[in-house]
Amino acid sequence: MTRIGIMGYGNLGRGIECAVKYAPDMELVAVFTRRDPATVTIQTENVPVVSANEADAWTDKIDVLLLCGGSATDLPEQTPQYAKLFNVIDSFDTHARIPEHFSNVDAAAGESGHVAIISVGWDPGMFSLNRVYANAVLPEGKDYTFWGKGVSQGHSDAIRRIEGVKNAKQYTIPIDAALDAVRSGKQPELSTREKHLRECFVVLEDGADAAKVEEKIKTMPNYFADYDTTVHFISEEELLRDHSGMAHGGFVIRSGKTGMHLENNAVIEYSLKLDSNPEFTTSVLIAYARAAKRLYDEGIKGAKTVLDIPPAYLSERPDAELRAALL
Repeated sequence: MTRIGIMGYGNLGRGIECAVKYAPDMELVAVFTRRDPATVTIQTENVPVVSANEADAWTDKIDVLLLCGGSATDLPEQTPQYAKLFNVIDSFDTHARIPEHFSNVDAAAGESGHVAIISVGWDPGMFSLNRVYANAVLPEGKDYTFWGKGVSQGHSDAIRRIEGVKNAKQYTIPIDAALDAVRSGKQPELSTREKHLRECFVVLEDGADAAKVEEKIKTMPNYFADYDTTVHFISEEELLRDHSGMAHGGFVIRSGKTGMHLENNAVIEYSLKLDSNPEFTTSVLIAYARAAKRLYDEGIKGAKTVLDIPPAYLSERPDAELRAALL
């Protein structure tokens, strides 16, 4: 059995707890929290909730620690920190900063002899794999990625970190005209702004300046600055009533050409439709936790991404069974 620890018990932490329940080769050992452990109730019996400050006492009891912090401020610090103590998985999703994050984590994990798989989820993650596969198969072509319509956990978290914001949800919405043009095989040139809209629903703290909060959202680099963004200020009751779901999804499309004179169109499309973004994301995290344990047992160390992991390492099924049933 692979012994799993969870660092943080929000949407991702609860999702990992659910995913572990249905992983026959894994067991949940502990949940770590920055809150008072006495205030955190989990769904799994006989699993302790422990202060994050005591994590270093669990290094011999946990095979893989899954980090559930946000990409804006938590994971850049947490992943290198905990890679010194454990094999770790994170879902760092700020695409522009992945090379920097990889380098920092690789140094920490390489020195400590641990495996750290970063940016695991569906984008980056499963979508990343499909972009690489499609590029390899169709070298003459263009890549397109569309997200939504759905709630982005990372973008919602980034809004909630703004001073004056009490709570928030952000929806990423594909622009239909752009999606239709790509699916037709036309290979259009599309700017970031032409592919998606961003819609934000924000609850302000008492006395907060709405104009300042809206300006900070719309100008936030890597999150909103390159998009047409609409900000709605609503009550907390409205947010809970109308925006409590966590649905998401998206499409990875490569539009390419084949033939001696590139006379034929070929379109590869991979799509996801998710009732629960965090639960699907954590299902991916669990699969890569299995891979991290296998790599560690083989003596591998340092940072990895989903691009470095053999597909067979994700499954609990034996290689012979995979060849017979899924190849």
